[in-house]
Amino acid sequence: MSYLKKLYIVIFTSIIIAIGYLLIQTTQTQEVLNRNVENILINEAKTFAHNINKLLKDNAKENLYKTLQANPGLHTQLENSLSVLRGDTFKYIFVLYRDKHGTYRFLLDGSEDKASFNQRLNVDKKLWNKVYTTQKPLIVNQKKLDGLWITYLLPFVTKNGTEAIIAIDFSKELPQNIYNAIAPLNHITLYIFIAIGFLVIILVYQTFLSIKNKKASITDPLTQTYNRNYMRELLKEINISNYQIMMCDIDYFKHINDNYGHKAGDEVLLKTAKIINNEIRPNDILIRYGGEEFLLFIKKDKNSEKLAYNVAQRIRKKIENTLFIYDEKEIKITISIGITCHPEHFKSIAEAIKYADEMLYIAKREGRNKVVTGKDNNIKRQDNNSKKSIHEVKAALEDGRIICFFQAIYEIKSNKIAKYEALVRLKEKDGTIIPPAQFLETIMYTNIYNDLTKTVLETVFLHIKEHKVAISINLNFSDILDNAIFQLIINELQTHKELAPWLIVELLEYEIFLETTAIIQERLAQIKAYGVRIALDDFGSGYSNYTIFKILPIDILKIDGSLIKDLDRSKTSRTITDSIVLLAKELGIKTVAEFVHSKEVLKEVQKLGIDEAQGFYLAKPCAEISS
Repeated sequence: MSYLKKLYIVIFTSIIIAIGYLLIQTTQTQEVLNRNVENILINEAKTFAHNINKLLKDNAKENLYKTLQANPGLHTQLENSLSVLRGDTFKYIFVLYRDKHGTYRFLLDGSEDKASFNQRLNVDKKLWNKVYTTQKPLIVNQKKLDGLWITYLLPFVTKNGTEAIIAIDFSKELPQNIYNAIAPLNHITLYIFIAIGFLVIILVYQTFLSIKNKKASITDPLTQTYNRNYMRELLKEINISNYQIMMCDIDYFKHINDNYGHKAGDEVLLKTAKIINNEIRPNDILIRYGGEEFLLFIKKDKNSEKLAYNVAQRIRKKIENTLFIYDEKEIKITISIGITCHPEHFKSIAEAIKYADEMLYIAKREGRNKVVTGKDNNIKRQDNNSKKSIHEVKAALEDGRIICFFQAIYEIKSNKIAKYEALVRLKEKDGTIIPPAQFLETIMYTNIYNDLTKTVLETVFLHIKEHKVAISINLNFSDILDNAIFQLIINELQTHKELAPWLIVELLEYEIFLETTAIIQERLAQIKAYGVRIALDDFGSGYSNYTIFKILPIDILKIDGSLIKDLDRSKTSRTITDSIVLLAKELGIKTVAEFVHSKEVLKEVQKLGIDEAQGFYLAKPCAEISS
């Protein structure tokens, strides 16, 4: 029974009591009315207790204590379910078990100030043991306990016997308020109606607050769409076979926050939510799933197969053609969407949502601003064979299977190892090593990418500390521009100040970020202040811009492997490389040759006066640094 229905019952009961006082003002009538109020609330408590009993049986197939002890997530879920039932009438809702010493201890606690699992509670053992033994419910008057009226006890019985007791404590406040309101009616009829009117106003106001608070608890405060709290309630009762599932994500949303500020990001989220709402029907369900992600349940109709796809395309086109304006700045955005057409084919709703999420990330990897449906099995099969899903990368992070391989970089004159380059890898459960090309793009611009960056930094500093050797890591300029990742880097450098001078940051994709030079300069200066050296990776490829040396504090220049690998047979490669080396020497910048794959290439590198070399001919990447 909902809290709203409970309040309506109390209001109706209050009015009946008032009429009774007007007709017959006798002690006997008052006692009968009091008992009726008590019976109504006790019956409601019985209903709640039996619902809890069923909930426990559905989740604990064997032993309740062992199930909750082994599954903290289930314990938290069940406690949250109990907390939802707690209100003005029911002050405490909890479940105790009796240990082998006869002591009662907490299994679940729905109270605001929760007891810990297995915490001891002093109870009237005579009464509780009676319930435990007879396996029958019991109503206990709590005259000696402040704030409590009565307690309803229901045994939780399984094939193993009584495993626990469900307890619901009634607050003394509600019956006391009712009795205080009724008392003046013995004196004068006017006071009766005033008191009843006042009580009804209070209860109606409580109803209003209840509705308002309930709505607030299931509504996202920014977009006014449903939130995850609502989703958890929805999934308990929804018939998923009647819906198709869509997962929507705003493309490059982090860039909006970084370039225009979080208030601009909030405006984009709000307007996006309004656009989506305008494109769906009243019986469709829109939920802000988290961050810039929205989850949609689209109600099926006779055109079910293409329904969600058509809705998704309308949303995508509408957003693509909408000009978002914030603080007189124009912002263009796009959205990627993944769809599960037949969620009823999955073992659970969670799996169906996960599948829509996987389709979403396929859409992102294929260029964004796309709609990908789960009905195309070839897409999924191709994806599974070549790319790791975000969920697989997340699982690898949680399992400690994101590791680094290290490739030695040699000083050419001394033929000794000068430093190592850290190369991130994903290790499968069967030991298979997965290269970054198969998982980095999947998690780009997500919190998982941030977690991976932190893991790589921690791993590198651990090896620097152990081996006292310089190690370089690869970062994109987008990483330096990303506020969260940059702060993460600074935090790691502050934590390992004494090791920071051994670290080298290799920067990639620099040509596309020259318009943000002021931010890049400032942030690289902060990084260098800890003693970190800055390297420019793959110079000589693509659209290499020589003005980069004027803008950024470069210490090391890594010459692109596409030039180095052909030094022994391409005059053009030698000429270009020679000009890069001469420029670097004039600027006081060290040079490193990548992709040194043969003895002949190494000789050409030596002739050109390059300082250091790296490649399979010298050393292959390996899991450990040789001492």
